[in-house]
Amino acid sequence: MSAAAKPLPADETLILSELLPICTAALKSAEQLLGTATAAVAQLVRGADGRIDGAKLEEEQFASHGLAWLATYVATLKETLHWAERLKAEGKLRELEQLILQAGFGEYLSQIAGGIAMSQVEVCRLGDLGVPKEAQQAFQTVEVRALIQRGNTARVRSRIAELIQDGLSTGDFGELGLDETMSMVREQFRRFGEDKVAPFAHEWHLKDEFIPMPVVQEMAELGVFGLTIPEEYGGHGLGKMAMCVVSEELSRAYIGVGSLGTRAEIAAELILRGGTEEQRKHWLPKIASGEILPTAVFTEPNTGSDLGSLRTRAIKDGDVYKVTGNKTWITHAARTDLMTLLARTDPNEPGYKGLSMFLAEKPRGDDANPFPAEGMTGGEIKVLGYRGMKEYEIGFDGFVVKAENLLGGKEGQGFKQLMETFESARIQTGARALGVAQCALELGLKYALERVQFGKPIYAFPRVHGKIAWMAVETMLARQLCYFAAREKDQGRRCDLEAGMAKLLAARIAWANADNALQVHGGNGYAEEYPISRVLCDARILNIFEGAAEIQAQVIARRLLEQRNG
Repeated sequence: MSAAAKPLPADETLILSELLPICTAALKSAEQLLGTATAAVAQLVRGADGRIDGAKLEEEQFASHGLAWLATYVATLKETLHWAERLKAEGKLRELEQLILQAGFGEYLSQIAGGIAMSQVEVCRLGDLGVPKEAQQAFQTVEVRALIQRGNTARVRSRIAELIQDGLSTGDFGELGLDETMSMVREQFRRFGEDKVAPFAHEWHLKDEFIPMPVVQEMAELGVFGLTIPEEYGGHGLGKMAMCVVSEELSRAYIGVGSLGTRAEIAAELILRGGTEEQRKHWLPKIASGEILPTAVFTEPNTGSDLGSLRTRAIKDGDVYKVTGNKTWITHAARTDLMTLLARTDPNEPGYKGLSMFLAEKPRGDDANPFPAEGMTGGEIKVLGYRGMKEYEIGFDGFVVKAENLLGGKEGQGFKQLMETFESARIQTGARALGVAQCALELGLKYALERVQFGKPIYAFPRVHGKIAWMAVETMLARQLCYFAAREKDQGRRCDLEAGMAKLLAARIAWANADNALQVHGGNGYAEEYPISRVLCDARILNIFEGAAEIQAQVIARRLLEQRNG
């Protein structure tokens, strides 16, 4: 037995001198297991030429997606351990943070060993991945067993629950690990959300109203829409880490407000990476200032994530293009001024190659007349949640776009240009999910402390405070994975794998937190008057948009297997 694996204290807690070495050793075992699982799945999907066979990958979808979830869990444990190590070096690793680390490792290692729930009805076990029994047994080292047995116990959750009781008033649910600048950014937007958004969000939801323009204008003044746009184009020149922090805090107040920044982020990223210098100088300052509000117009009926089958046509006619076709699930379509519009400019070029991206101008509409533009019609799609910007379907019939607004000035680059935005979009979606998860945690905690049954607050009951304690743990775990992806992006490193994992995990946690917080509310949670009913509806979309969980797992699995093949 190694020094790190000596018997744990009887009170089921780990002291600092033992916890970090134990977690380090357990992580090494998990990483070795992941390597074995990746090799096993690669064997299942490899073709005769040694490369990934697309048909086999689809046939072995359960195993490949299980591999994606396993890799996501291992990456999460790794970044959570790094978070704790940084806190220790800074003298900030308190009891709460230690218990979050301990419980997170204990639970995720247990699920790795026993089966990871990819959904409510799909549990993927190591045997499903083709991992030999010997490798499964080798994974169960002394350190791994210690954390599984004592990491996430009822007593540990009760202690976490005690430590987070004051979090409602102080905002302290564990040290986040932010530097001074990011902490100031977070506090600024936390105050804005609490003062200008949270008190009104539920009414906007119940009335299915747009987020009021004064709120949008104040967001513009705070720099939300120009957060990551370089200063030379009128923005603040901050990185994706700032975007992550701001998106989380705004979404904590209301996901619709947090998602307003997503429209600007996608448009700005497209223009920065794929636009001409003239397009950058013209559009980016207007986006940064909030003078124009953009929307993303990509999805079509019956295509979903299969962008290669898009049918909307853009035919050049002199100095304009004329667009014909149908789009759907367009967020904030009516009240915006600019569409990043993906259309097929070459009907003879199949798949992705014939697609081009346009910066299509349009007049703002409203509920009475959502699309006051010639060649453009459409209507609202009524939805359960995510209502503050509204969803639309749009029909184009000869809608005119200036030829000079072809992004980059060259046809056939649309899909490539869009792909270059996916890292940022998924990091931001992960951050929005964190905000929703944090909101659900706080609503559940507040209600549990106030609701008295049998002579005491229901927070005193272990199965109530235990749920809330686990919400706090898992939200922190996902947060550290999101932060890591953002830092990687800011360092100019490829992070599509990390961004996808962050989105996949955070979206699941947002839904789990909302569902459990509603359970804590009991019957009242099912009543529309309680905000948790809104948060549950808002949380559900996160597993669907920006790549459904199944699509996200497919992308992660393919990248993992490609990495293995070199």
